[in-house]
Amino acid sequence: MANKAFGIITSAANYIHVEGMHDYRPIGAFSFVGRYRVVDFPLSNMSNSGIDRIQVYINSRPRSIIDHIGSGRHYNVNSKRGRIQLLFTESNTPGGLYDTDIEAMMENMEQIERMTNPYVVIAPSYMVYREDYSKLLEDHVASGADISLLYYKHSNAKEEYLNAGTLNLNRQKGVTSITRNLGDAKEKNIFMDTYIMSKELLIQLIKEAKAYSSLYTLSQIVSDKCAELDVRGVQHKGYFAAILSLKDYYNANRRLLSQKDAEDLFKPNWPIYTRTTDSCPTKYYECSDVRNCLVSNGCLIEGTVENSVIGRGVRIKKGAVVKNSIILAYTTIGENVHVENEIVDKWANITHVKEVVAPEGHPGYVKRNDTL
Repeated sequence: MANKAFGIITSAANYIHVEGMHDYRPIGAFSFVGRYRVVDFPLSNMSNSGIDRIQVYINSRPRSIIDHIGSGRHYNVNSKRGRIQLLFTESNTPGGLYDTDIEAMMENMEQIERMTNPYVVIAPSYMVYREDYSKLLEDHVASGADISLLYYKHSNAKEEYLNAGTLNLNRQKGVTSITRNLGDAKEKNIFMDTYIMSKELLIQLIKEAKAYSSLYTLSQIVSDKCAELDVRGVQHKGYFAAILSLKDYYNANRRLLSQKDAEDLFKPNWPIYTRTTDSCPTKYYECSDVRNCLVSNGCLIEGTVENSVIGRGVRIKKGAVVKNSIILAYTTIGENVHVENEIVDKWANITHVKEVVAPEGHPGYVKRNDTL
């Protein structure tokens, strides 16, 4: 069934900005739990589901994500008929009003029309979850629905995933509208920006949205069509993270320190593919003390590390203390430095300032390549 669909992976909407990190790369290129990039998850979901024609849309600062995806061979896409296409939005200003998913698809309409698959699965590059799209597609076709939308029933919507899309459902799980999470209710059906529909319907919606308003998004035109189309919600169960802010990124990483969440996301029969980096194992010195952490290869650890995610090639020197933090690759934490509740970007060097501590629940950020 999955070979009847091609995949589209969309970039973050223009209203999403992750403080600091977003200045250097798109969200899909963000490091995740030390080893992966966020875009690895939708790509792996599609690959594992048998979808081997995939379009990845890129709207800003493309270098890091192009370098990471490359030819796409490491995603186990069929080498004869499969292909991962990197598609760009050339005429827009990144983050501007006109930087929408509809505009990106409109500019690449020829590539969509050339696809021979009758269905399309659309997923975001800024959300992390595990889902079998072949099963969703099979259920979608059997249901006779025009569009199927994936959602996550979230119990802390007053504080998390603010401005994310939400699905308003009737008793039969028919979608009546798509709105934004304004933090006005504790429980919301967070829209996972994942759609299943026919290729012909997608093309029709793109053209109608573009004709109606140059600022329209796919979710807005789908919401408008709920009264005349059969649009159904499908609930996702299991680990889910939407990276819409720095706090969301911090929480998404640290949740995977929980064995339950980690086992739910990472399954032996559902591998998450990524570009491998060969490096030696991490060296733990006798004076080190590491507890409840995810530590990548190539690190040198002499200090104390607790409840943290450590990227590749990080150096934590003697007497240093790192707690409740996300330390990205090739960072150095100097002797007797205390880092807590922080996200430290790649190649940062914290040696002269001895205490970098943010309030609990409000993670701080240290710039890429910065020296403190």
